Amino acid sequence: MSPVRRSTVYDVAREAGVAASTVSRAFSDPRRVNAVTREHVLKVAERLGYRPNPLASALQSGRTATIALLVPDIANPHFFGTIRGAEGRASASGITFILGYTQESADNEREQILRLDRSVDGFVLASSRMSDATTVELAREHNMALVNRQVEGLPSAIVDNGGGSRQIIDHLASLGHRSVVYLSGPEQSWQAKERWRGLSAAAGRCGMAATRLGPFSPRVAGGAAAADAALVSGATAFVAHNDLLAIGILRRLAERGIRVPRDRSVVGYDDIFGADFCVPALTTLAGPHEEAGRAGVELLLNRVSRAAAGEAPRQVVLPAHLVVRDSTGPAPD
Repeated sequence: MSPVRRSTVYDVAREAGVAASTVSRAFSDPRRVNAVTREHVLKVAERLGYRPNPLASALQSGRTATIALLVPDIANPHFFGTIRGAEGRASASGITFILGYTQESADNEREQILRLDRSVDGFVLASSRMSDATTVELAREHNMALVNRQVEGLPSAIVDNGGGSRQIIDHLASLGHRSVVYLSGPEQSWQAKERWRGLSAAAGRCGMAATRLGPFSPRVAGGAAAADAALVSGATAFVAHNDLLAIGILRRLAERGIRVPRDRSVVGYDDIFGADFCVPALTTLAGPHEEAGRAGVELLLNRVSRAAAGEAPRQVVLPAHLVVRDSTGPAPD
């Protein structure tokens, strides 16, 4: 039995009445093809069972129709929304999506970028741990967009840390708290610095004493050390770098017989899945993280065209909102 012959780009071109190069562009670079023509080509290709050869396309065009999203902690539920949003936006453009895990390491992040260089068309870096200087250096040779991070001259999508932190302080001030301690995340975390900047500025406007301690591991396991340090500070309100750390703090306070929110109030960031399952349910700052993931891919896809047009990279800032639950209450007498 002879093998079934697969349809080629030339079969589609002949059937659709267009050039083979038009068929190729309809799949690899749809912005260069009239929308009506592209729809016609895709319908013909589907009828003939044609699928483009990714390797051949890459060799001909120098493009792979593949992008990579790099995250520092693949087990952190905070990144689930970012991953969903990024993958969905990539899929909508017919782009293959690769997920990389950098293990909270700037060195690992840089090595992955260099290793994947020839395999992808660009990178979306979520909560990048690399320095500004390293990021700018790599961006000279690689297409990049950032999520949860800003570097001058690069496109980025972030949740509003400043406005969100003001919401946290206003909430605690309304409950009578006059002192707050921020339990910081990794030293390399841009968000940790921005969250502290927003908290300290808002606390200053309210006449509230603010202290920063850390860094602490941004995981549940880091909560014990963070809680013990926070208690020594004497502050009545604890704000954790993220929800995983906040949940660890709640556990440690319970072990030590500290009642939340009667004795101390605890706030997190990110509103991860499970933040409302812990006891007490966690007050936390929520943001549209799935939208941030989509925006990161959109910014990456548009970066080359915007640069060619001489336009400045976009800086997308998405709104945050405080979700008030049971872990915050009136300041103790």
